[in-house]
Amino acid sequence: MTKRAKNSTLKALLDVILYENPSTQDEIADKLGLTRRYVTKLLQPLVKRGVVKRAYILDLKKFDEFSEIFQEEPTSREHAGSYLIKEMLSDMSKHVCQQLEMSFEAFLNHDTARAEEALKQDYITNNLHEKVRSSVETVVSINPYSEFSKTIVFGEIAYDLERIGDHSCHIANFALNESYEVDDDTMAIVKAMFKTSLKMLTHSMNAFTNEKLDLKDQVMDYEEKLHRLQQDAMNKIAHQMAEDDIMDKERSTYYIYLSRVVKAFERIGDISVEIIDTAGEFYRNIPRTTTPERFQGRY
Repeated sequence: MTKRAKNSTLKALLDVILYENPSTQDEIADKLGLTRRYVTKLLQPLVKRGVVKRAYILDLKKFDEFSEIFQEEPTSREHAGSYLIKEMLSDMSKHVCQQLEMSFEAFLNHDTARAEEALKQDYITNNLHEKVRSSVETVVSINPYSEFSKTIVFGEIAYDLERIGDHSCHIANFALNESYEVDDDTMAIVKAMFKTSLKMLTHSMNAFTNEKLDLKDQVMDYEEKLHRLQQDAMNKIAHQMAEDDIMDKERSTYYIYLSRVVKAFERIGDISVEIIDTAGEFYRNIPRTTTPERFQGRY
């Protein structure tokens, strides 16, 4: 077995101990599909170094010192156990981006099958949120060295990603509920909103998971662009409604669902700003403001 493969197996073993609270080596072996002898071989040096204690719980303070074998780059501002949960958040972020892309593809092509698939992805998003939330609770309960406020931030980021998943569902639902096609001019604006909001999300999560706080200026520039696009889209919809000679119930519902799609992209952008502001507080203790940044210059 290569060193990389062994490290991967070792990490899976530590994940089982941290998140599933096994009581015996046999239980660990069953969960991982390994022999008990191999589990014993992996555990012996960890128990000797104090990383794993008897009854199979992790000493996360020592785990933080040990985690360099996974090529973790801890900083003095990060607390024990951050590597594992940040990796989970990174996976959740990738999944949410895929859900957003799938939802927009369904909207763009009026593809009901793709829309149904995108909505199913939201169940996975919710499960990932629950996994992070329970992991945060576990770390807080078993790690006497943890910085409570920083640990809780991981749960906040997972909740933000879960909300983006919900807004993606609004986009997918358009394909399921509306038979009218979006006109070319409005569609061009919505395409630009999708691209901009996706960039904001990926930049913000990069800032949080990799401490790339210099990305904030780009995110704020994208936010200004996104709100200009939103205003253009809503103006288009308002003009179309005013000029529509056949404003029956079905047609008015179309405008409502289209407005929800536009609003969904705006909210994804706002949440992305919240994420990058949270990154600033997490790494550099820069307090987050309760006033959205686009409004701050007005007061």
